[in-house]
Amino acid sequence: MIVGLPVPAFTVIHVIITLIAILSGLVVVFGMIGSHRLPKTTAMFWTMTVLTTVTGFMFFLSPTQARVLTPAASLGLVATIVFLIGLFALYVKHVFGAWRWIYAIAATLSLYLNVFVLITQAFNKVNLINPAAPIPVAQSGPPFGPPTDFHFAIAQGVTLVIFVMLGIVAALKFRRGPGLAA
Repeated sequence: MIVGLPVPAFTVIHVIITLIAILSGLVVVFGMIGSHRLPKTTAMFWTMTVLTTVTGFMFFLSPTQARVLTPAASLGLVATIVFLIGLFALYVKHVFGAWRWIYAIAATLSLYLNVFVLITQAFNKVNLINPAAPIPVAQSGPPFGPPTDFHFAIAQGVTLVIFVMLGIVAALKFRRGPGLAA
């Protein structure tokens, strides 16, 4: 049980939150490339991204989860630092000056971290994507198992290249928006 919910039900909620974060994040990043602020979508992206990280850490409340620093917990700590920088750049510094590109990179990196986990989970849980998975689904622990397949490495590598390019373009193209000084 996690916060009164069975682990599978809590997992479904966590996945839905993450998918909303990814979809809204894609809109936000492509909006930045066109210098569109999209305040409501941006607020949704950051809210869902924070909730994704918070609910990810809540898996440690499960009585079956070991209380050790896992790759998932390490990624959660990195994600927390990244979204704190992004939120600071957006809501405190109002993407002024150098905070504009810092914000663009933080938003893109936050989205990438969500997509990274999505790909990892897909390779662990969806046999259609990874029929040669080394560990049966029932034995892989949340939120990461060890996908060692070549296809997994290719998928993550291509995704990384795409997000590096998106981050660079967003940082170069994003402006504060209409009615705001550059």
